[in-house]
Amino acid sequence: MKILLLEHPRTIRSERCNDIANTPLASCLLSGYTAGMLISEGHEVEVIEGFLEGLDYQEIERRVKVFEPEIIGVHMVYHWQTDMVLYDFLHKVKAERLASYITAYGYYPTTDFEDVLLQCPDIDSVVLGEPELTFAQLVKAVSCEDCLENMLGLAQRDDSGTIVAMRRELIGDLDALPFPVRTKALFRLPEINLQGSRGCYGGCTFCYINPFYGQGSQWRGRTPENIIAEIDELIARHQIKSFYFTDPNFFGPGERGQRRALHLAALIKSRNVKFGIEARVNDIHDDTVKALVEAGLNNILIGLESGSDRSLQRINKLTTVAQNEKAIRILRKYGIEPSVGFIMFEPDSFLEDIRVNFEFLKRNDLVKDLSITANVLYHHLIVLKGTRAHRDLKAAGRLEVQASTYESIVTLRDPKVAVLAMIMRQTTNFLFDIMSGIWGGQVAEPENAQERYTKINSVLVTLFENTLTTMEAGGHFTEEQVETLVRTTEKEINKILA
Repeated sequence: MKILLLEHPRTIRSERCNDIANTPLASCLLSGYTAGMLISEGHEVEVIEGFLEGLDYQEIERRVKVFEPEIIGVHMVYHWQTDMVLYDFLHKVKAERLASYITAYGYYPTTDFEDVLLQCPDIDSVVLGEPELTFAQLVKAVSCEDCLENMLGLAQRDDSGTIVAMRRELIGDLDALPFPVRTKALFRLPEINLQGSRGCYGGCTFCYINPFYGQGSQWRGRTPENIIAEIDELIARHQIKSFYFTDPNFFGPGERGQRRALHLAALIKSRNVKFGIEARVNDIHDDTVKALVEAGLNNILIGLESGSDRSLQRINKLTTVAQNEKAIRILRKYGIEPSVGFIMFEPDSFLEDIRVNFEFLKRNDLVKDLSITANVLYHHLIVLKGTRAHRDLKAAGRLEVQASTYESIVTLRDPKVAVLAMIMRQTTNFLFDIMSGIWGGQVAEPENAQERYTKINSVLVTLFENTLTTMEAGGHFTEEQVETLVRTTEKEINKILA
């Protein structure tokens, strides 16, 4: 059977450029793993990279007509709106009989499947969670014209039009999965993505990793030998020297996770490659980091989230400020300057929490590099359907649904914190917009770039601290004063870059 997997086009909205939580990096291999599974079962599969290749729907339609698929699978990625353009395209596919069956998969449709199926009648089903086994079973049923009723892992309409959904068990042995198929577009990325594990043993209120898998906090890892086999294949076939593990929790739990990481480091070391990972701060141990760095680790993202123990408890991070600081020290000891996740403005923050956050950032030298400063001085807690934060805040009547039912806005409890957040959001959005070409590598850096960036960094830090100090002293900002302050700061940044 011929199956087409679509990575649909999606827009980059400048006002959301710093809101990275629309889909996790791990989702980038969902189509690849699905394609690998289907090909292993003898099907013909084509992946269209609508996003990475910058395709419009006219070109995608042309490719669909050339391939003539019987089934189209759409990896739906939330891009801060209900994607009516995609839905219109899928309607055309059905109306012109370019494919007989359409299914969607991914983090977004898994937790918003009811609205996706209601909004787009042309989507026949949604694959829930891990797509490989469900998609393969779906293809078998469609090819044999079997009944899809009661299929595990699928959300669909029954004969009465009622949406029914049933989860399937998680894949227990990740080593049993075929390696993911990678397109030419994926090979053009500066680092080749790898997935060494799935799930997380944590339970952060804002995270939608575990709701996607649907089985609680169950972390599963591939064996180091299986991961190395994939790395060796990529090196042999494509001369790859740089990798990035997209796992949201690279290490896995406890001593077992540390031993696995040490074993993997020992295997990678002789390959002479570089790689990056993402991890929880409580998993950053001296001996393990040392071994990983010696094996080629050169970058890491850690989710600090806050410099306030009170905030960490509210978001159920299950870590402490002391652990945050210890992780930073260990990584710097071995020459790794971490990228950090940081939620400056969580829903129940008060000015004292913001002050504690700011002092933490200064104390740990996290507001000295412009690209880091711009991230940590503004980020709010993004509330997506399926998360504990969404459930709890909805029950408390604090959510306001926006353009998509998948995302909601929560009003910050402290009005002064809300004003500071507004000032920093507008300012950092402006900065990310004008720096996007430079940071994205499309535009050359200006003369004396580092000197200019240092000045802009000082502008951001001073703006934040002066505004916070004014509010702590009882000061208020009218809408007009906020507008004036933001515009004045933008002009100052433009002048430095001119």
